[in-house]
Amino acid sequence: MKHYKLAPLCLGLLLAVMTCGCSKLKARDELNKGVAAYRNGQFQAAIMHFKESVRLDPTLISARLYLATGYRQLYIPGGESEDNVKIAQQALDAFEDVLKMDPKNLTAIASIAQTYYDMRKFDKAKEYQKRRLQLDPNNPEPYYWIAVLDWTDCYVRAGELRKDLKINFPTDPKDPGSLPPIPEKARAKLEEDNGPLVKEGLDALDKAIKLKPNDFDTMSYLNLMYRQKAEIESDPDARAADLKMAEDWTDKAIDVRKAAGAGTSSASQ
Repeated sequence: MKHYKLAPLCLGLLLAVMTCGCSKLKARDELNKGVAAYRNGQFQAAIMHFKESVRLDPTLISARLYLATGYRQLYIPGGESEDNVKIAQQALDAFEDVLKMDPKNLTAIASIAQTYYDMRKFDKAKEYQKRRLQLDPNNPEPYYWIAVLDWTDCYVRAGELRKDLKINFPTDPKDPGSLPPIPEKARAKLEEDNGPLVKEGLDALDKAIKLKPNDFDTMSYLNLMYRQKAEIESDPDARAADLKMAEDWTDKAIDVRKAAGAGTSSASQ
């Protein structure tokens, strides 16, 4: 008799397992359809498939990650229209959903950082780049991006100051970097504001170039960051030394680009 009483329960459990398995298979099918649409540039259609995949199997992280990436593809970097900002937020929310299930998902973290950068929310972008570093300290990319964010803040602040002081034109028309020194009072305030960012940026670039020694972009930003360092120097000799370092990194970057071009040319012959 006891076996007869258990039979409906066992049947119910079996049906639940079968239904769950069927949902997971359907979720995989929707995911594959979404990936196919995504690869064909049909992002709206892809998003619908990814959303259905997530509905059918909420545990399928790959579907959630593709859904977030699909939203990101629809976002126009820097666009400030209400619809565009809404799409960016949908992407951010979807990536955050991935992190709720997998807090160490580097793809989601990097994508959030890049989305915030495109939205010009630099503090948030840096926060997530630093989060990347905690999980992946030997990756040169987050070091590079931290420096880019630091330089952007420094450049904007220094540029606005020079514009206000009407000293934003180079002394040598052939050399855009030959800007006259900023007057002492204004320079001291700029050093207070930009000094920590310059240091952080140079430290980050130093680590990036050690991890990826022949990277053109990192060398280019070393040039740019040393120019920002020169802006806040009170000692003329220190300023000259910074500008010399900037030129040296420019030359190294040019050499790397030439070498890469020569390598490509040789390979094509």
